[in-house]
Amino acid sequence: MSSLILLAVPLFVFLGGLLEMSGMARAMIAFLTAILGSVRGGLSYVLLGAIYLVSGISGAKAADMAAVAPVLFPEMKKRGMNEGEMVSVLASAAAMSETVPPSIVLIAIGSATGVSIAALFAGGLIPALVLALALGVIAWWRSGGDKPEMAEKIPNKEKLRRFWVALPALALPFVIRFAVVDGVATATEVSTIGIAYAVLVGIFVYRSFDWRRIYPLLIETASLSGAILFIIGAASAMGWALTQSGFSQSLTVAMQAVPGGRVGFMVVSILAFLVLGSVLEGIPAVVLFGPLLFPVAQSIGVNEVHYAITIVLAMGLGLFSPPFGVGYYAACAIGKINPDAGLRRIWPYMGALLVGIVIVAMVPWLTTCLIGAN
Repeated sequence: MSSLILLAVPLFVFLGGLLEMSGMARAMIAFLTAILGSVRGGLSYVLLGAIYLVSGISGAKAADMAAVAPVLFPEMKKRGMNEGEMVSVLASAAAMSETVPPSIVLIAIGSATGVSIAALFAGGLIPALVLALALGVIAWWRSGGDKPEMAEKIPNKEKLRRFWVALPALALPFVIRFAVVDGVATATEVSTIGIAYAVLVGIFVYRSFDWRRIYPLLIETASLSGAILFIIGAASAMGWALTQSGFSQSLTVAMQAVPGGRVGFMVVSILAFLVLGSVLEGIPAVVLFGPLLFPVAQSIGVNEVHYAITIVLAMGLGLFSPPFGVGYYAACAIGKINPDAGLRRIWPYMGALLVGIVIVAMVPWLTTCLIGAN
């Protein structure tokens, strides 16, 4: 837990809280609603786009969902959307965005395996976009009961005004991404830049910065960060124990013997991390088994960034899949919706995510194109 890289975890958790408090999340959602809200299934598209953008700032899935759901869910209900459908879109969107930088899971796996954080941040953008497009198709298909005519008619002048209002918030994910990927700042350094930026924008641009919420937010940040870092420390110790016991060598031999070469190895890895994500939760799954399987992936010629992104997406699918995935129940709690409401409706979205993961796994270029790897 003493790795300097992990200092980014509490900083990005804190930044996620500032995102909602400063008004940046509301500004982004207002702009997306003006553009997409009046089309069929538009609010589902807004939710997917908002989670993608917000994830590019906070890195913490709970913070992402808490920033978006309270703003969009009341309007979704007004337009006649089923509660189960709403929480299904929210949970699947959170699973989709696991690789959107600055994902805390990517920071954890980079710390555990030594893979470049900048490369992971660059490699996760397009795969998440592929999954978002797959979810958008399902959202359109399931939006037959939507009532776009109930949406507020927003003139072009107002759309332009909302864009200018949202621009400071929309710029932050790109600042974070380019600063890390282009080597201007490390993940830890850029998180402090993001915090300073969010504070200044909240005070001087949106003028909705509530100083009384700083202390409770610091308490929440310390609590969540402590839990994450304790999990990483325990999983790292367990990984060391498995290595010393000889389990890692046995696992390496077993995975190398999987028929089908690279394809067989990737299929088994996806299935394994899908199950591990449901049972172990996200970070323990990748920190515990990632370092054991990365050498195998490298020995058969699988790019380490491509492999990392693929298993993180598979882990995210397991994390947000009922009945075991705790991420699904977190989405229900944040949306204040009974978990039973989404149990039948979520599976088309989970199926779309699985198809997207398979596409990402079979087309390494989607992960490596932005980092110049083959």
